[in-house]
Amino acid sequence: MGRHAEAQTDTAAPGGAAVSANGFGLKGPRGWVFRNVTFDAPSGSLVAIEGPSGTGRTCLLLALTGRMRGTEGHAEVAGHRLPKALTAVRRISALGPVDGVAELDPALTVGEHLRERALLQRRFDGSLRALLRPRRERAARDRARAEQALAAAGLDLETLPKGPRTYVRDLERLEALRLGIALALIGRPRVLAVDDADHKLSAEDRAAAWTTLGAIADAGTTVLAVCTEAPEDAITVRPADAGTTTSDETTETEEEAADAYAEAGRA
Repeated sequence: MGRHAEAQTDTAAPGGAAVSANGFGLKGPRGWVFRNVTFDAPSGSLVAIEGPSGTGRTCLLLALTGRMRGTEGHAEVAGHRLPKALTAVRRISALGPVDGVAELDPALTVGEHLRERALLQRRFDGSLRALLRPRRERAARDRARAEQALAAAGLDLETLPKGPRTYVRDLERLEALRLGIALALIGRPRVLAVDDADHKLSAEDRAAAWTTLGAIADAGTTVLAVCTEAPEDAITVRPADAGTTTSDETTETEEEAADAYAEAGRA
């Protein structure tokens, strides 16, 4: 699906990135986590990494965003070839919540998460010129980015029990997913990666989540989403189908994933 972003403003996303893989694989100490993954997704696509838990889905998501190092074949993100260009791909991609890698803190409020992300974004991703802007101007820019990200993620703070003072532990599953997406979008990534996009969601909430992710892709940001069941309009990638499994070549289990995180260069 060829979706493209329109002209950008200071707070708009910079546009998506084409993502492809050719015989892409990752082997950990216990065997293959995934292998033989091949697909081609134009910029602004919605890509669903589909399969049951334990089939290498999350590891593939992390490998495609430069957080894990593939060991076979290659992938490309915006022309950056993996596994070599890990740093370049990390700079243009952002993670929603991923257990053990990028998690929401249940002891923080929604507002605290947003302020923390804005500060990190300003420190590590801002230009020197932006850092030298007056404090009031920087604060206004941060608010604009957060508001745009929240709108894109479909999270209305006014509907939360205590607004921005609502603790993450008190959020419903869909609300927490939307918050994680919003935090990732504050950095204006070209690729948004979402783990467990349909996990523990009712049919209605699952449809709402896919509608949101589809709209983000329509607006120009390429979306990679791990799921149990892909929507019809997504480019579907199934790492379990792509991999060849024998007694010596096993797909991902929780222990194998943990080993792969440690051994394959998780960032």
